[in-house]
Amino acid sequence: MKYIKLAAFGLISAVTLSACGSGSEESSGEGGGDWEPEQSIEMVAPSGAGGGWDTTARMAAEGFETEGILDEGMGVVNKEGGGGSVGWSYIQGKSGNPHHLFVASPPLLLIPLNGQSDVGYEDFTPLANMISDYGAFAVRDDAEWEDLNELFEDMKDDPEGITVIGESSPGSMDHMQFVKIAAAAGVDPKSVKYVSAQDGSTMTNLLNGNADVYSTGVTETIEQVRAGEIRVLGITAEERMSGDVIEDFPTAVEQGIDATFVNWRGFFGPPDMTEAQVAFYEEKFQELNDSEFWADTREKYGWEEAYMNSEEYSDFLEEESASMQELLDDVGLYNQE
Repeated sequence: MKYIKLAAFGLISAVTLSACGSGSEESSGEGGGDWEPEQSIEMVAPSGAGGGWDTTARMAAEGFETEGILDEGMGVVNKEGGGGSVGWSYIQGKSGNPHHLFVASPPLLLIPLNGQSDVGYEDFTPLANMISDYGAFAVRDDAEWEDLNELFEDMKDDPEGITVIGESSPGSMDHMQFVKIAAAAGVDPKSVKYVSAQDGSTMTNLLNGNADVYSTGVTETIEQVRAGEIRVLGITAEERMSGDVIEDFPTAVEQGIDATFVNWRGFFGPPDMTEAQVAFYEEKFQELNDSEFWADTREKYGWEEAYMNSEEYSDFLEEESASMQELLDDVGLYNQE
């Protein structure tokens, strides 16, 4: 899914790069001209090990090294907590220091919108979006439901009897992607019994019967599907994805549910980066995006190409934030009015 396709989720508005704090000439480095890192680069995954943020950060760091794109090294550190807000606050405290980056996705919009954090995308410098992923709704292999419609019909009859689990905090991505699809199928979004397990125990809870449905990313289901432990009832993409195992995952759309949810994923720097610093990282992420290593990585994890440069990303984020607020309002959850 390239940038042009992501426009279906709302795109191209008048926000400028300076609105995200990337044009200050008072920060470290010069306002114009060339800039290069003066020390190793810290890449923050605002979560624990495993999962989408951690995997994306580590694969990017590996790609930069394997392809020889960066002269300085890039180390990945995990700063988990608060649905991502602990890591975001850490980077916010590095204002003007371009040697600290982080990976982000829709929770960077959703967590502030639902009131769980005072830090949002406007507090950082968008550098580049790299990929898009999709949500998947999985059940144990012996579960009674054969498709999403059967699941949602039972949820309408007995919402308290079905537990949905995810790694995201309530009101964030795993919760909202499920709620959006369920609401489109006629389920009362407020009735969804969602449990957050941010300690990495989601799959364990699903398999041991403590939860009935696992809302996650497509990538996180592949190995367990291959092992015959779980089944994917549906994914949030517009059309079926290509690749081993995932090509068999039906979409919600093909099951008659008119709703999708995209999980974009990209990279940000702290506030007050200079134009030269932004230009440096744009060039490097573009080079990574175009590399054979990254093409192989996308295929391995079932990711879609979705590169955006800093300006395109800034535009996208403003429009996407408005779209996420509409989603929260439409389903009657976390209405900030």
